[in-house]
Amino acid sequence: MKFTLSWLKDHLDTDASVDEITEALTDLGLEVEGVVNPADALKDFKLGYVTHAEKHPDADKLRVCKVDTDEGELQIICGAPNAREGITVVVCKPGMYIPGLDITIGVGKIRGVESFGMMASERELELSEEHDGIIELPSGNVGDSFVDWLAENDPAKVDPVIEIAITPNRPDALGVYGIARDLAARGLGTLKTRAFEAVPGDFASPVKVTIDKDTLDGCPLFAGRLIKGVKNGPSPQWLQDRLTAIGLRPISALVDVTNFFTFDQNRPLHVFDAAKVQGDLRVHRAAGGETLKALDEKEYTFSAGQMVISDANGPESIGGIMGGEETGCTGDTVDVFVESAFWDHVQIAMTGRALKINSDARYRFERGVDPEYTIEGLHRATQMILDICGGEPSEVVIAGDVPDHSRAYKLDSGRVQSLVGMEIPESDQRQTLTRLGFRLEGNLAHVPSWRPDVQGEADLVEEVARIASLTKLKGKPLPRLTDGIPKPVMTPQQRRQQMARRTCASLGYNEVVSYSFIDKSSAALFGGGEDATMLANPISSEMSHMRPDLLPGLLLAAARNQARGLLDLALFEAGPAFTGSEPGEQVTQIAGLLVGRTGPKDVHGASRAVDLYDSKADAEAVLAAIGAPAKVQILRGGAGWWHPGRHGRICLGPKKTLGVFGELHPKVLKEMGIKGAAVAFTIWPEEIPMPRKSGASRPALDISDLQAVERDFAFVVDAEVEALTLVNAAAGADKALIEDVRVFDQFIGGSLGEGKKSLAITVRLQPSDKTLKEKDIEAVSEKIIAKVTKATGGTLRG
Repeated sequence: MKFTLSWLKDHLDTDASVDEITEALTDLGLEVEGVVNPADALKDFKLGYVTHAEKHPDADKLRVCKVDTDEGELQIICGAPNAREGITVVVCKPGMYIPGLDITIGVGKIRGVESFGMMASERELELSEEHDGIIELPSGNVGDSFVDWLAENDPAKVDPVIEIAITPNRPDALGVYGIARDLAARGLGTLKTRAFEAVPGDFASPVKVTIDKDTLDGCPLFAGRLIKGVKNGPSPQWLQDRLTAIGLRPISALVDVTNFFTFDQNRPLHVFDAAKVQGDLRVHRAAGGETLKALDEKEYTFSAGQMVISDANGPESIGGIMGGEETGCTGDTVDVFVESAFWDHVQIAMTGRALKINSDARYRFERGVDPEYTIEGLHRATQMILDICGGEPSEVVIAGDVPDHSRAYKLDSGRVQSLVGMEIPESDQRQTLTRLGFRLEGNLAHVPSWRPDVQGEADLVEEVARIASLTKLKGKPLPRLTDGIPKPVMTPQQRRQQMARRTCASLGYNEVVSYSFIDKSSAALFGGGEDATMLANPISSEMSHMRPDLLPGLLLAAARNQARGLLDLALFEAGPAFTGSEPGEQVTQIAGLLVGRTGPKDVHGASRAVDLYDSKADAEAVLAAIGAPAKVQILRGGAGWWHPGRHGRICLGPKKTLGVFGELHPKVLKEMGIKGAAVAFTIWPEEIPMPRKSGASRPALDISDLQAVERDFAFVVDAEVEALTLVNAAAGADKALIEDVRVFDQFIGGSLGEGKKSLAITVRLQPSDKTLKEKDIEAVSEKIIAKVTKATGGTLRG
C-alpha cells in the first residue's frame, strides 16, 4: 500500500515529520517497507541564470552559455532547443550525481570548447518524462535551492511516498483514510472529518439493476446511477500526481476517480459506458462456458457459479474483480453508469484464483471492505465526477440491502493487564476505542463496520495495546515457584544440536532451514528416492520424497545463490534425514557445505579454493564442541556421493562412524548445478557416546610445569602407506610421554625411487614427573622408530 505525505495530510491534521509518521506506522502494526523522498536526490541542485548564449563555433545544434551560479559564472555547453539568454535554470555542477542519467558529471570538452557542468531537464532529475528541453523556471534567485523552490511552487514533485505492508486482517488500512485514523488514535494529529451530503438525482435511471436470489449471498448489495453529459478527458493535475506517485498510470478522468476512491477510502468502484450497455444490468452466477474480454485485454471463460454482471448481450463485468472491455469508458464516453457494490470476500477470492486475475478491486474485496460505505462511496464519487467532468446525475438504483455486520463485545479494562501485561487506565482505553471508531455504550463496545477482524473481547484488548504501543511493555520477573535449580528442559541430544548450531555459526556458516522433502532425482543421488520414502500426496513434483540426507537441501540452496551471483558460500543445517518410512528410520544430522573460495581476492594471496582439510577442521570443531572423544580414527569407505579418494570417515572403530568429511563427487555437483570447488561434512550426533558422568563440575586442570621436547623424524615408506598409520604407530610408542604427533612434510620422487615416499613427523614429548634427559629422549626415539618400522615396513630416512 503506497501513499504520499500530502495525501495523508488530506485526512490528518498533523505537523509530524516523515520519520515520526513511519516510526508510528510500524509500531501500530502497519510495517513501513520503504520511503521514497524525491528531495533527497535533489538537495544539492541550485538555481542559475543564463546571462549570455551563443552558437557553438563547431556545432549547429549546440550553444555556449554563460550561467551565473552561487559559485560565480560557469561556461556550460547545452544542446536543448530552449537554451537561451535570460532564463532561470537548474544547474548541475561538476562532481554532482545526476539521478536520471545515473552518472556523476565532470568537466568536459565538447568539440574543443570546455563545459563546466550542465543545465538539467525534468527527466534527468527524475521529475517527469519531459526531456525536450531544459527546466525553465518562471521565478527564483541565483543560488536558491531547487528543492525549496519546488516545495513552494510545485510541492507534488517533492512529495515523499510511503509504502507499508498490510496484513490480511487489516483491510481498513488499504485506504489512506484508514491509515490516518490509526495515526490520529495514536496521537500524531487530528482526523479530518468531512460532512456527507447525498447527491440528489435529477431523473430516473434508465438502467435498472437486479440480483438473482441465488447470488444474494455473494453480492448482497449493488448500487449505481447514471450520469449523462460527462466530458471524459484527462483528470486534473493533482489527481494525476497522486496516482503517478503510487505507481498507477493516469488513464482518464472517469477511471482515475474510481482508482482514487480505491486507494483513498478502500472503496473499489466501476464505471460502465452507458451507451454500450444494452438493457438493464443483472448480477447472477455464470452457467458455465460464458466468455468475457476484460479490461486487461485477456479473454476469460467462466465456470459455473462464478459471479458476473450481465446486460442483454451477456457478461459485461467479472463481479468485484474486473470490468469488461466492451463497456469500458473511453474519451468518447458521454453517459456513464457508476457501480458501487459489496461482494462476499470468500467468493471473490475463489473466482480470482480460478481465473488467475490480480486486480486492486479483488485485492480489497477478498480482504473485506466497509459494507456501510457502499452507498456513501457512490455519492462521493458522483460529486467528484460532476466536479471534474460535469454532467447530470440520475437517481440511485439499489438492489439488495446493506448486510448486517453489527456486533458488540464487553470491554473489561482489567483484561489488558492479564492478557498483555500493560497497565492502561480505563479512561484511556475508552478514548482509544472511540478514536478508532468504536461506539461505546456502558461496558459494550460496538465494532465499526470497517473492522471485520475484530471478533471478540481479546481483539479489543489488542487494539488498546496496539495504540498504546507494545514498546512500553516492561518485563517483570515472576515469583519463584520452586526452590533450587530446576531440571533442564532440553534433552542431552537437543543440547548437543544447539551447541553444534552455535559452533557452525561461530565458524562463519549461515544456517539453512529447508523442507524435509526433495525431488526423486536429488534423493537418488544420496541413496534415497525409493517408494518407501515417497509421499502419498506431495505438494509439488519437486517435493515428492523424504530427504535421505541434509546435503541435497544445502546443495540446492547453494545452486540458487550461485545463480544470483553469490559464488562463495558456507551453509549448514541441523535436522532429520529419513532412511525409510518406519519408526526408528529417522536420524538426526548436522551437515555443513563450503563452496567456492575461502575469502575474497587479496593482494597477499590469502584467497584459495576450499579443500577437504577445511571441512575436516570444521567437522572436528563441531565434534569437539558436542563432546566427541578426542582420539578418533580417519578411515575410508564413505557413501557413493563422496569423492572416492578425497574424503574420510571419522570413526570410533571401523563400525562406529561419527561423521564424514571431504569433497563431494563431481557427478553429484554437476547434477545439482554447483560451480567451483565444494567440500562438506556430515555428523551424526546420536552416534557420539554420552559422558559416563553427568555431574555439572569439571575435572581438575591437568598441566605440567616441565619443559616439553619436540623431535622430528622422516621415514621412507611405500607410496600406498597412509599417513594415519604412521602417526598412530608413533603415538603408540609411549602413550604416557608422547603428547602429540603431527605430519609436517611429504616428499615423493627424487632419489627415493619408484613407489616410495617420505613422511616427516614431529613428536611432542611432555614429561609429568621429571625433566627429560638426553638418554630418555633417545630411548623414546628408538621405540618410535621400531614401532613405525614394524607398522609400515618403512625405514628411517638418513
